Amino acid sequence: MRPRPSGSETGRASIPPNFEDPMIDRLEHIAGVLFGLAAGDRIGGPLNMALTLAESLVERGGFETDAVGRSYYEWWRTDGYDSGPTSAQVFMCIESGLSFESAAQRVHKIAGEMTAGCNPAHRAAPLAMCMNIDEGELAAAAIAEARLTHLHPLAGDVSAAVVRLCRALIHGQPWAEALRSASIDRLPETCRALKPDHRIVNHPSGFAPDVLAAAVRFVDRADCFESAIMESLANDSGANYVPVLVGSIGGARWGKSAVPCAILGLHFEKMPRLENLIRKLDEQ
Repeated sequence: MRPRPSGSETGRASIPPNFEDPMIDRLEHIAGVLFGLAAGDRIGGPLNMALTLAESLVERGGFETDAVGRSYYEWWRTDGYDSGPTSAQVFMCIESGLSFESAAQRVHKIAGEMTAGCNPAHRAAPLAMCMNIDEGELAAAAIAEARLTHLHPLAGDVSAAVVRLCRALIHGQPWAEALRSASIDRLPETCRALKPDHRIVNHPSGFAPDVLAAAVRFVDRADCFESAIMESLANDSGANYVPVLVGSIGGARWGKSAVPCAILGLHFEKMPRLENLIRKLDEQ
């Protein structure tokens, strides 16, 4: 079922068109989200989960929580790796016969309710690219998607902020204004993470607000995509946390043409798949 937004997730949170460049090529920035994510992902799991989500969005003509969950599980069962420990535990519970809701609740309890990881924010970027999902529905969709595996409210809230930020940038909103749009109706921890002057952890764990704060800082102080992604990679210590978000956010800001082809070598064989999905998502 598609999640229905409630309360403040409707009209007040919608993003008005405010183009930095009236000639902006929307498809260039839609493509930038996924190509940027690929540039930042040094292992492969976030990109593969994002592609799985994108294919579900294309097949279903929009976001359906159950369909996305089944697609993630099938990917994990047949070819899954680097899904993150929380998601992997949920998928193992699914394999034993539990529903997604029961599996996520069990893992959340076993983890001592510490399921505020960045995995949902990593994989949810295609929601921002799917023009069939209205701005007022984006946050609710991201939160429902996150809850398939991560029940902590911050996991979904940060994911909602990321997709709202990417959508605002796709629409051509200036960077500072896009950050303000993304912070509407978000939790205090998420709002702080969206402020470029917020004090960040030098080497964050996978805690979603810390990862978002670091990503926003790298994108904010860079003058181009390559500068942002290379600095984030140099400071990542191989964790594959921050560069993935720098990639999707930076790609939305600067567009596909700003993503150097040389950085995509790790995922070169997936490029035709990316191009096909990007075109179809823009047509949604």
